[in-house]
Amino acid sequence: MKQIVVAITGASGSIYGLRLVEELLRSGCRVTLLLSKSGLEVLRYETGLAWQGEAEPLQQQMRQHFGVDEQLRHFAADDLFAPVASGSSAPDAVVIAPCSMGTVGRIAAGISDNLIERVADVALKERRELLLLPRETPLNQIHLENLLRLARAGAQIVPAMPAFYHRPTQMSELVDFMVGKLLDCLRIEHQLFPRWGQEP
Repeated sequence: MKQIVVAITGASGSIYGLRLVEELLRSGCRVTLLLSKSGLEVLRYETGLAWQGEAEPLQQQMRQHFGVDEQLRHFAADDLFAPVASGSSAPDAVVIAPCSMGTVGRIAAGISDNLIERVADVALKERRELLLLPRETPLNQIHLENLLRLARAGAQIVPAMPAFYHRPTQMSELVDFMVGKLLDCLRIEHQLFPRWGQEP
């Protein structure tokens, strides 16, 4: 059973992280869901999910939302004693979706001021998969240089750029396309979008 960390930061596009967690849980993965302070605020603004409280109440709200129990865990953003913060219990993969440019910059600089940044650092040093879904436009030179630095360090950059060859008619299809690309990177089977050459 794969152990995956999904982190939601303060960039717009929190629906990507939520939808990814749904699919990972459906596939049988154990998921640790982390949220930065601004990620929680953007999640509330964009989705209406009024998750609040300390780590334990938040975890219960998350489990209720996704309809699972021990399969989903949550730790506070400042909890550097969480198991996922240690290389000795590193997860199989870390996905930050969406990933703000501030988060990108701090990870690229080797800064680990919170649990999300520390887990990303652990993934790089332990040679585990680190997937970043940046959601920003346009990108300036600093953004691009930081993303390149992370790609060279072993991260996989999966920008929120949905395709249209499957002729989407609903926003959910655009979200599912990007989530499907993340699942492809994690080598987890899904049916979220038709492959090129298949009938849409």
